[in-house]
Amino acid sequence: MALHLSLLAFIFLSLIVIAFPFSEALNRSSFPPGFIFGAASSAYQYEGAVREGGRGLSQWDVFAHTHPENILNGSNADVAIDQYHRYKDDIKLMKYIGLDSYRMSIGWPRILPKGSLKGGVNREGIDHYNNVINELLANGIQPFVTLYHWDLPQALEDAYGGFLSPNIVKDYIDYIDICFREFGDRVKHWITFNEPHIYSFGGYAAGIFAPGRCSYPDGNCTEGNSGTEPYVVGHHLLLSHASAVKLYKEKYQAYQKGVIGVTLVTHWMIPYSSSRSNDDAAQRALDFMFGWFWDPIALGDYPFSMRALVGGRLPKFTKEQSLLLKGSYDFLGLNYYTTNYVLHATSKSNVVSYSTDSQTNQTAVRNGKLIGPEAASDFLHVYPKGLEDLLLYIKKRYNSPVIYITENGIDEFNNASVPLKESLNDPMRVDFYKGHTYYLHRAIQKGVNVKGYFPWTFLDDFEWNSGFTVRFGFVFVDYKTLKRYPKRSAYWYKNFLKG
Repeated sequence: MALHLSLLAFIFLSLIVIAFPFSEALNRSSFPPGFIFGAASSAYQYEGAVREGGRGLSQWDVFAHTHPENILNGSNADVAIDQYHRYKDDIKLMKYIGLDSYRMSIGWPRILPKGSLKGGVNREGIDHYNNVINELLANGIQPFVTLYHWDLPQALEDAYGGFLSPNIVKDYIDYIDICFREFGDRVKHWITFNEPHIYSFGGYAAGIFAPGRCSYPDGNCTEGNSGTEPYVVGHHLLLSHASAVKLYKEKYQAYQKGVIGVTLVTHWMIPYSSSRSNDDAAQRALDFMFGWFWDPIALGDYPFSMRALVGGRLPKFTKEQSLLLKGSYDFLGLNYYTTNYVLHATSKSNVVSYSTDSQTNQTAVRNGKLIGPEAASDFLHVYPKGLEDLLLYIKKRYNSPVIYITENGIDEFNNASVPLKESLNDPMRVDFYKGHTYYLHRAIQKGVNVKGYFPWTFLDDFEWNSGFTVRFGFVFVDYKTLKRYPKRSAYWYKNFLKG
């Protein structure tokens, strides 16, 4: 398949503005006072310099080198897009575009190269992030910091299996305590974890992300158990999150005056038909993707459907743990990309896996028609109204939490044969953001308490198991020279933010 959008796909994407009633008049001033507009990134996907500045190895460094066949183009993030060395120029570009805030992550292996305090604190890593934070603030840009975006120090994976072990909670707390202490005087928005669902599913059920564990028939893994390990890892992620929030609120929040939350990802789910079975299936799909983590944080326990279907394979919270989890947030970070139709599916008795436990099938096709135009990533179909529907669902079901949209984006294929001028012309991304800001605005008008919006992503980057085969950025990065070139969408965002 040619690595560029076909004419038909391009026409589909161009017709988004016809399919949805987007308002050309929307801009920054259409949103409430103080609403934050930014862009998102992560350390592993951007920084590079994996063996510089005292940084230790992460599990993704090892995964990419040990299993290059799992990365679409066999690449790795040893260099990524070199933001470690180029952050000053990148921040100038952010200021030029007009960002209020930059969602970045801190690399755990840069702070604690061996993962724990026993291995020593890397002062050079602390100095680096101090420099980045200070540079952002000097340019009028707020740092919005994720403490863990999938880059576990490999030393902890080797020592006790990382998030498979309850030992991870203490080492995570030691790490973030350093971050709060060193950066909290200037960082006022903290995210404990990015997308624990994808981390648990991708790394321990499907085996397509680090550390690449799964069991037949979920993937080509040499070890793991897709029916138990995702839930164990998710459990320890939740306990780490709750402990982190407790630490921040008890030790730092009163005088640092910041807020803390978690970022979760979910698709919006639409019943394939009006049947009761498909309606129930759509709810179960939401429970297993979003409720898996938000129900314990907001309500103190896993969704009933997960308890019923997973049974004894789903860990239990003690009474103390449930109380620690319930209400352990100041805000919800929400990542939304797409919507799927959902059908009821009877589970196969011989398959025990997170992948089949929900007894659902998801599809982007109904009656021979796609739910929306397909992006480069085959999971992503453009359906902007899903963002509004998801936000209204969360408002109603979970008592209207404060929400930041921490990721929302679309990718195109990376094709080195396409001229630069053509690569910078990305009308489908412009239409994508017009559509999603339109429905975001509608949700706010209907009372959803959204405080900010961070497109994914500011720069083209290393996209995990897709490597460098796709581009999500507002800014084109030449992966050979690492030069940056704003795309048409970057200028659209700049004009939007002028309003």
